[in-house]
Amino acid sequence: MTADAELTGLADGWYALSVLHYRIESRIERALQGGNGLSVREYSLLVVLSRQHDGPGGHLRMNQVAESVALSQSATTRLVTRLEDRGLLQRYLCPDDRRGIYTDVTPAGLALLDQARPTHDDALSAELRQAAADPELAPLVSAVEALNTTLTGR
Repeated sequence: MTADAELTGLADGWYALSVLHYRIESRIERALQGGNGLSVREYSLLVVLSRQHDGPGGHLRMNQVAESVALSQSATTRLVTRLEDRGLLQRYLCPDDRRGIYTDVTPAGLALLDQARPTHDDALSAELRQAAADPELAPLVSAVEALNTTLTGR
């Protein structure tokens, strides 16, 4: 196989991955907006922050949050502010370093996340089932399923 053919194959794979991502994200976005009034990014942020724990190293700083939800620092700050205005998040100063700011999910945010999780999961599963029927996307769906098995042990 020539280098050009390898690159074309790589580009085709990247294109298929982009299509699958777009389809999944679009379906989840519609489902979450319609059922729970959340965007995919808002849902993702609530998930990331809900997984924090108390104790040393248990909370994420804003730059860590930005990395976790794949947004710029300024976009993450705007997203956190929107959710904070809705009473779903709260920010507070790091007790060890007053320059650091932590963000935590409020009880209302946890309740909305619990309500939205089945909507998210159902939309994800439905889109993966649909994509599995497409010969170009089926190998990627298999890879996602294998990754899930590796991460969850199920």
